[in-house]
Amino acid sequence: MRQKYFFSLGDGGFHRIAYTEWGDHDNPHVVVCVHGLARNSRDFDFLADALAPDCRVVCMDVVGRGDSDWLDNKSEYSFSTYLADAAAMLARVTAPAAGTWLERLRGGPPPPMIDWVGTSMGGLIGMFLAAKRNAPIRRLVLNDVGAFIPWGALIRMKGSITRGLRFSNLGEVEAYIRKVCASFGALTDEQWKQLAVHSVAQEEKGDYVLRYDPAIGEGYHGNIDSEMPIGPNVLRGVDLWNIWGRLKCPTLVLRGAKSEVLPASTLKEMRERRPDTVSVEFEGVGHVPALMSEDQIAPVRQFLLQQ
Repeated sequence: MRQKYFFSLGDGGFHRIAYTEWGDHDNPHVVVCVHGLARNSRDFDFLADALAPDCRVVCMDVVGRGDSDWLDNKSEYSFSTYLADAAAMLARVTAPAAGTWLERLRGGPPPPMIDWVGTSMGGLIGMFLAAKRNAPIRRLVLNDVGAFIPWGALIRMKGSITRGLRFSNLGEVEAYIRKVCASFGALTDEQWKQLAVHSVAQEEKGDYVLRYDPAIGEGYHGNIDSEMPIGPNVLRGVDLWNIWGRLKCPTLVLRGAKSEVLPASTLKEMRERRPDTVSVEFEGVGHVPALMSEDQIAPVRQFLLQQ
C-alpha cells in the first residue's frame, strides 16, 4: 500500500485529496474505491489487498474525511465538489504511463480500464459520474445504495455524525465503532480493530478524535437534490431514477438484507428497469456490507475480473 496526494480545485481554492494505492502502478486495470458519508479510504483495505494481484486499486479519501483537507467554506461539502474531485482522481489514474520502449514504438501503453466500487455516498458519486457522457467507468459496483433513498434513512445517516467527541484510548474508540457500525454485521475482532484504528487520529495531548469534519453532514440531502433531475418520488425520498436510467455500464448492486437505505423494493425495481443488473444480498447485514470478509469480497472480485 502507498499513500499519495494530489490537489483539486474547488470554488474557494485548492484542497488536498489523499488516496491509498495498491498493486502495480502500471497495471491498466484500475479499480477506484470510494467510501461512505463519514468513513474513509482505509475501509477498503481488505478488498484492495484481495484485488491487488490483478488490479491497480486506488482508494480516495473524500474531502473532509481521512487524510484529505477539511474545507474552510462548509457549504462546499456538496456533490458538486465531490464530483469535481472524483473527476480529478479519474484524470490522475488515467494519465498515460511512460511505457516500455516497445509500447512507445507501438503508440504507447494500452489505455486503462476504470472500474468503480462505491459504498453508500461513494456509490452515489459513481452513479453520477457513470451517467455522464463519455464517462470512463467500465463497470460499477454500488454497495448498499441505489436509485431511491428514503428520507428517514438519509436523516438517520446524517444523525450519526458527531461533533466534539473525544476518546482517551483505542479501546474506547473500538467500543464506539462497534456501536455505531453495528449494522455492518458480524465482523471479527481483527476487523473491528481495523475499523477503529483508522477511524481516528491522535492529537498531541494524546486524545483520539474522529477523522472527519463534523460539517460534512450539513445540507447533505439538499446537495444531492441539486445534482439530479427532480423525480416523481422526491417527496418520499431522494429520487435518482433518471440517473439510473442513463447508466450504460454493467452494474453490480450489493445489499445488506436489513438495509433501510436500499430497500428490497428499490432493488427489485432497479432490476426490472435494467434486467442486466447483477445483485447480491447478504443476510444479517444492514447498512452497509463492510467488504472485509471473503463471502462479500468474492462477488466483487468475480464481477470486476470477468472478461
